[in-house]
Amino acid sequence: MNRTLLIARREYAAYARTVGFWLSLLAFPLFAVLGGAIPILMRTSEPVRAVVLIEEGPAAVGLAASVQDALRLDAQRREERAAQAQEAAAKATGLPKEAMAQAQKSQGAGLRESLNRQRLRLVDAPAAVASAAPGKDQEQAVRDLLTADVERDQQIDSVVFLTRDAAGKPSARVWTRRATDDVVEDFIREALQSANRRQVFEGAGIDGAVVAEAERFRPEVRAFSPRSASGGEVSSRDRLPAIIGLASAFLLWSLIITGASILLNSVMEEKSNKILEVLLSSASATEILTGKVLGVALLTVTVLVVWAGIGAGGLLATFPGTARDIGEILVQGGMIWYFIAYAVGGYLMYAVLFAAIGAFCETPRDAQTLMGPIMMVLVIPIIVVQLALRTPDAPVVKIMSWIPFFTPFLMPARAPSEPPPIEIAGTMAGMFATALLMVWIAGRAFRAGALSDVKLSWKSFGGAIRSGGR
Repeated sequence: MNRTLLIARREYAAYARTVGFWLSLLAFPLFAVLGGAIPILMRTSEPVRAVVLIEEGPAAVGLAASVQDALRLDAQRREERAAQAQEAAAKATGLPKEAMAQAQKSQGAGLRESLNRQRLRLVDAPAAVASAAPGKDQEQAVRDLLTADVERDQQIDSVVFLTRDAAGKPSARVWTRRATDDVVEDFIREALQSANRRQVFEGAGIDGAVVAEAERFRPEVRAFSPRSASGGEVSSRDRLPAIIGLASAFLLWSLIITGASILLNSVMEEKSNKILEVLLSSASATEILTGKVLGVALLTVTVLVVWAGIGAGGLLATFPGTARDIGEILVQGGMIWYFIAYAVGGYLMYAVLFAAIGAFCETPRDAQTLMGPIMMVLVIPIIVVQLALRTPDAPVVKIMSWIPFFTPFLMPARAPSEPPPIEIAGTMAGMFATALLMVWIAGRAFRAGALSDVKLSWKSFGGAIRSGGR
């Protein structure tokens, strides 16, 4: 037992004392935050495009006004979404809406301003375009306008020619400064669809003002469920368990694969450097395997504790209300026990398997023979777990939850839906039974691989298991 603990301590210290380990450990939360912040920054920093509308011919009269109406309606919707987002942020932080708005205002461009930013700005047609004769001359003027090198605040991004086709339906030609920019094109398409809808209704004798009012209407829809915390209306607090379950599945996947990969590389490196032979002279193969698995497990726990501390600190500083709800769900709701139980079983299954593979390998190329199929299998639960967020009781999710190699990732995602106790007990029993079988198989393979110079192959791996390393 002492030798096992010494090996575990050595394995832990070999990584925990390196600067690279802590840098990579802290890099994950940083990139996670950036991954969520970058789309918001991209959306808020996207420039407002200056657009010129030109109606071609008498038949197109009124289409520019339809685009302007669509732009005003879009602004109204953005204002409503900004107000809803501000209210949600106020609930999450526990601050009154007025205090939240003041805090955002003091920080510069606040949430409301960023979400309310319009995509388009309509401007008058420059003289060169407005005075050009329709046809080739006007198109050449547009080309010159969109290729001119001018300051950003004086730049025209798009010129839209509004017209009607042979059937009288609205249509447009959109000239843009950048060929890949389709924002104006998409907006004009939506605006003309709305204009055509209004035209059709008016042709049926329905007042256009009634149509416009109907399009502006946004119903207030509230969700209710007997399973909600209040027993009635569903709040953001009721949606947190599903989000936590999904996050737990991804976190478990990351931790298990990271720990197992560290173990694989550690065993492979020590075998190639003949360190494993030295260890075998003073400890048994079982003690070495157990010590390494335990040492990397402690390393994985360290990673989890640091990530959890950073996440909890960030939530408490920014969204204390949400942090309190998450804590209650994890502790009182029992989600933390799901996480721990399935993390232990999942890590044990994959860690011993990767350690056994590493015992047969001296270079990364040797490991690719078996690592490729294993990683392809591991991608499957990550795909299915996304379905579990919306429909955790879907047949495919329930069936795959019983497959031991997928259980550690799918069951935490299903936990918020409160699966039957028989499924919890059955999947957990199957997972730990498989983990024990993997320990037995990996122990025999590790012993054989550590004591031989046989290259890794399915034949050598299977033979090692049958012979037990003798």
